[in-house]
Amino acid sequence: MLFVPLPFVVAFLLLILLVQMIRRNDGNAPNPFFTALIAVYVLQSVVIGVRWGYGVLQILPFQAVLAAIVPSLAWLSFEGLRDGRSPLKRPLLLVHGLPALLIVGFVAFWPAPISLALILIFLGYGIALTWLAWAGPNALGSSRLDGVISTYRALQVTAFSILASGLIDIVISLDFAETGGVYSGGIVAFGNVLALLILGTAATVAGASQPPSEEAEAAAEAASATSPSEEDAQIAASLDTLMQSRTLYRDADLNLNRLARKMGLSIRQVSTAINRVKSMSVSQYVNDYRVRDACRLLADTDEPITRIMFDAGFQTKSNFNREFLRVTGMSPKAWRARALSANESGDVIRLAG
Repeated sequence: MLFVPLPFVVAFLLLILLVQMIRRNDGNAPNPFFTALIAVYVLQSVVIGVRWGYGVLQILPFQAVLAAIVPSLAWLSFEGLRDGRSPLKRPLLLVHGLPALLIVGFVAFWPAPISLALILIFLGYGIALTWLAWAGPNALGSSRLDGVISTYRALQVTAFSILASGLIDIVISLDFAETGGVYSGGIVAFGNVLALLILGTAATVAGASQPPSEEAEAAAEAASATSPSEEDAQIAASLDTLMQSRTLYRDADLNLNRLARKMGLSIRQVSTAINRVKSMSVSQYVNDYRVRDACRLLADTDEPITRIMFDAGFQTKSNFNREFLRVTGMSPKAWRARALSANESGDVIRLAG
């Protein structure tokens, strides 16, 4: 019977994720770093399967180089969501290629320090990603507001996983020192499944959304706990006017950076004003406008719910349904039925708040 190592199965699943992510961009160029990250994980899974499934030791140098590429690609993927600059215009871009070049040099001339170098690379980038995640969802100013929470969750999981990979490398090194690598196969298999978790969440950046994290909600509550200043009130009022007059919320690619630029303010000023005056996050604030617009369209038109979802500025059905439920307390279908009934009886239905 043909033996198919688990990492090969993981590689196939990652390849499916990669294809789905590219297709969800509807012809637009996907984020090159996320695309490269998933592609490298596909290769890494295949290499791990060949190494631990069939005992091919000659592939170890290639495995080490691929491992060195992963943390820098993860950092470039998420760090690029802060200001939206073109990938080719990022500062110090070439510097992040040095870890892989360092490992190539070690492979060619001095293999002994490879394990230690990989541990330091993973821990260093893991700490950097943790620092980026510590700033909260608003740090990802170029991420679409429709999916910023899922992006932030992906960042949190990636930071944890990169750090965990460094720690796993330490355990593997100790296992080789003590037992000659008796348990390393199982440890690597676990690490490869963990890599699938990283890529699964990273792929959500292309569209899927998840419920707000407790950390994000806590950050919004902390900001709103401070009494709003006069400046905060003015910013919130100006943003209300801008949203209503120009219907910015209908832009599915709207993000915090774009909002701040239109107002001539910093993203911190805008997010703080919304947190304090509206007692909600910026994504919730924008989605409130989208839901209210969707409610109007549901009541006044016969357009399909999916068409209304896109017209209001949402890109994913899951996020639309979740936010609609948060604002109205019911599903879009139930809202339309209630609105039609109210129109027939002459009643008026109102949104909470």
